[in-house]
Amino acid sequence: MGNKRVLVLLEIAIFAALAFVLDFIAFSMPQGGSVSLAMIPVVLMAFRRGVWAGIGTGALFGLLQLILGRYYAAPLSFGFVVLQLFLEYIAAFAVVGLAGITRSPYLKKLHDRKFFAAGLLVAAGVFVASFLRYLIHTAVGVWFFSSFAEGNVLIYSVTYNATYMVPIFLLTALVCWGLFTAAPRLTDPEN
Repeated sequence: MGNKRVLVLLEIAIFAALAFVLDFIAFSMPQGGSVSLAMIPVVLMAFRRGVWAGIGTGALFGLLQLILGRYYAAPLSFGFVVLQLFLEYIAAFAVVGLAGITRSPYLKKLHDRKFFAAGLLVAAGVFVASFLRYLIHTAVGVWFFSSFAEGNVLIYSVTYNATYMVPIFLLTALVCWGLFTAAPRLTDPEN
C-alpha cells in the first residue's frame, strides 16, 4: 500500500472519530432526534479527498455508533433490526460523503478566488448529502417505526425527520461554508 493510500485511510479514521466525538455535542429536539456537528468532518473529508473518502468516513462513523452503542433499534425481529440499523446508521451517514460531488467546481472557484461562489457550492453539496440522508431516515421511519406514527405514517415520518434534518443541514452548511472559506487549506489534500 502506498504512503498516500495509508494517509487517506488514516484521515478517514481520524475524521470518523471526530464525527463521533462531535455527535456528543448535540441539541435534542422536542419530538425526538438531535442536531449535532457530526456531519461536518464527513463533509470536510468529502471536500478534502473526494466522494469515496467522504462515503468511507460517513460509513465508518455510522459503524462506530453501532459498535459503541449509540443507536436506537426498532422494536422488531432481529433480521429486520439489522437492516434498520444498517440503513439508519451506516447508509445514512455514508451518503453524507456525496457532498463531495461539488468538490471539483468548488476547488476551481476557490482557485479563482471566487469565495462566495465556492461557498454556494459547499452549501449545495451539503444540501444534496442532507437530503439523501433525510430520505433514508424517512424511509426507515415508514418501514420500521410506523407503530409510533400518529395518523398517516408517511406524513408523520416526513415531518418527524424534517424537525432535525433541516436544522442539521443549515448548521452544517453554514459552518462548512465559513470554515472552508476562512481556511481553504483544510480542503487541500496536500496540507
